[in-house]
Amino acid sequence: MQAIQIMSALAQQTRLQVFAELARAAPDGLSAGAIAERTSTPANTMSAHLAILSRAGLVTSTRSGRSIVYKAVEEAVRGLVAFLVNECCDGNPEHCQDIIENLRLDLGSPKPEAT
Repeated sequence: MQAIQIMSALAQQTRLQVFAELARAAPDGLSAGAIAERTSTPANTMSAHLAILSRAGLVTSTRSGRSIVYKAVEEAVRGLVAFLVNECCDGNPEHCQDIIENLRLDLGSPKPEAT
């Protein structure tokens, strides 16, 4: 788990915005130009941001004709959340039940029924 690299990459406002745009554009992804336009970021600056996100394992890129299409690696964020919950809960998920419930609600998942 590259938790520090992922958190560091997402700790910058433009990169967080880029990742959010790519997550919303899933599964198709976006070209670097489209991302730069959506975030009002100069192309050379966008290139640097995408390189940092790529090194952190948050985005992948593939060539499509003359463009490079970038896609969010959603598994990286899921892995980060799982890592944080496990580390904070010290292997006892019941310690983090409130966090887990809030994540479910924030993500629109139904709350599990009481047994």
